[in-house]
Amino acid sequence: MTKNSKKTIPVLVSGALGKMGSEVVNSVLNSLDCELVAAIDINEKNNGQNISQLLNLKNSEVFVSNDLEGSLCSISQEYRNNSIRPVLVDFTHPDSVFENTRSAIAYGISPIVGTTGLSPSEIEDLSVFSMKADIGVAIIPNFSVGMVLLQQAASVAAKFYDNIELIEMHHNQKADSPSGTCIKTAEMIEEYTKKYNEALVKESESLKGVRGGVRDSGLNIHSIRLPGLLAHQVVIMGSPGETYTIRHDTIDRKAYMPGVLQAIRKIGNFNSLVYGLEKLIF
Repeated sequence: MTKNSKKTIPVLVSGALGKMGSEVVNSVLNSLDCELVAAIDINEKNNGQNISQLLNLKNSEVFVSNDLEGSLCSISQEYRNNSIRPVLVDFTHPDSVFENTRSAIAYGISPIVGTTGLSPSEIEDLSVFSMKADIGVAIIPNFSVGMVLLQQAASVAAKFYDNIELIEMHHNQKADSPSGTCIKTAEMIEEYTKKYNEALVKESESLKGVRGGVRDSGLNIHSIRLPGLLAHQVVIMGSPGETYTIRHDTIDRKAYMPGVLQAIRKIGNFNSLVYGLEKLIF
């Protein structure tokens, strides 16, 4: 941990040794307006080791800790008189993300949550808690600007189509299904309060689940998990005589980093919870 002597944004990264977390660490270290002040990871064998040496990155004096609570407490005290609030970027696991986020708010640190798997009730709880604490919180299902544009396009096109299905495809180490990104896309489509995919025939499944998961709105979501994939989403809309397909493919995790840095820079302007990158960049 280091002392912020300039007007840079102090950043803690939780899940710092993971695939996404390590990219965030690298981006923060190479940013002119952010400063890495803590790297948290549950892997005990790397506890106390220099993050730069572990990841072969730009030199840093930050050492890995597996104690999130202790790191939050220490940074909140170290920067309590700082004019810029510290930020926690969380890329951990659905099982821990809710408590991680609540803890950050409790210590006066703005959480930026890239981990998916939060339930609607958990998001509502965090929203209430952040308003009471007067602290900005960002829950971002996907940090890709291209994905935000897909979602915007899908939400506009949904006005004209009553039959829509979504397919999301990820690597087979992703724990939750469907992805938070796909759920967010569905929610934006459902802003048009109508019923989708009305059945014209009595459907039956000889293989349970083959038609995917069905939301209350009637939208079908299909999840695919395979090695070789990273993150992909397809929205297919149909009407008599035509289909309209919108697709986004992430081929490298570096695609997320401009969105992560934008969220870090913008969250200080908020004093409550925001859901979705579009709330920060538009």
